Amino acid sequence: MNDVLTTRVAALQVDTRIGDTQYNLTRCKALVEEACQAGAQWIALPEFFNTGVSWQPSLVNAIEDENGLSAQMLQTLSSQHKIVLGGSFLCRLADGSVRNRYQCYNRGELVGYHDKDLPTMWESAFYEGGDAGDTGELGIIDGVRVGTAVCWEFLRTATSRRLRGKVDVIIGGSHWWSIPENWPVLYPWLEPGNRENSLQTVQDTARLVGAPIIHASHCNDFSCPMPGLPLTYCGHLEGQAAIVDGQGNLVAHRTYEQGPGIVLADICMLAVEPAEPVPDRFWLRRRGLVPAFSWHLHGMLGRRWYKQNVKNAQPSIATGEAPAQ
Repeated sequence: MNDVLTTRVAALQVDTRIGDTQYNLTRCKALVEEACQAGAQWIALPEFFNTGVSWQPSLVNAIEDENGLSAQMLQTLSSQHKIVLGGSFLCRLADGSVRNRYQCYNRGELVGYHDKDLPTMWESAFYEGGDAGDTGELGIIDGVRVGTAVCWEFLRTATSRRLRGKVDVIIGGSHWWSIPENWPVLYPWLEPGNRENSLQTVQDTARLVGAPIIHASHCNDFSCPMPGLPLTYCGHLEGQAAIVDGQGNLVAHRTYEQGPGIVLADICMLAVEPAEPVPDRFWLRRRGLVPAFSWHLHGMLGRRWYKQNVKNAQPSIATGEAPAQ
């Protein structure tokens, strides 16, 4: 291992309160400072680190711009601690559209950003996908080529294809839901595969790109209506904060059961030659019955609601009522 390129990195796992920006930023700040005290120089926050996401219309009020409170926190902590720090949040652009934007800072300077390519399930109610030319490459830090991916981007082969040969390290995170725990027949049948996917997709992407991954996550329980169905979702976010090497090996890991905290490791910030080609298919792994069904139904309902209530809208929805079906 090349000592020059060996860096202590951290991935955070957060017990998030959906829609409570102030609480979430306070918790994230505390975990960042804990990681800094442990010597971390690169730190990953998860997707939607400031709010989380569920089928909750009042989340519209939590959408920020690219210089809002959450971006300011990233920049300030990066500058104060002289670290690399990144995370994603709902970000309204000047044209009125909203993206799931991952911003990465190095010593207080913006390295680059990436807008998630496709919203997942009911996320479609709050933002739209990124531009076709957005590869996920963020920039170069001290000679290291940096890329990012979030959540179900790890599940799509296009992510590995567009980052392969272009990055030395991937910094990112997820907001991956469990199968509903209140579905007593389906949960024990489908949840093991869903949980395996939430970690294995990160390992698969690392192996296919040949780059180590710093992967942050959430581990909170939550409930919300199921759009389009007379049902309630009761479940949790899968955890799986992890640091993975360029061969796809798990270096450090934190499970949902272990709760919030930090994952630390010293890794070589250098890409390796991938040992296998990227599969010639859309999905890297099978999604499972419930996630596949939700992808289509909730994506369709969410896109309709986004156009009516979010794009170009002022933040005024705070009733907590379920979006129109």
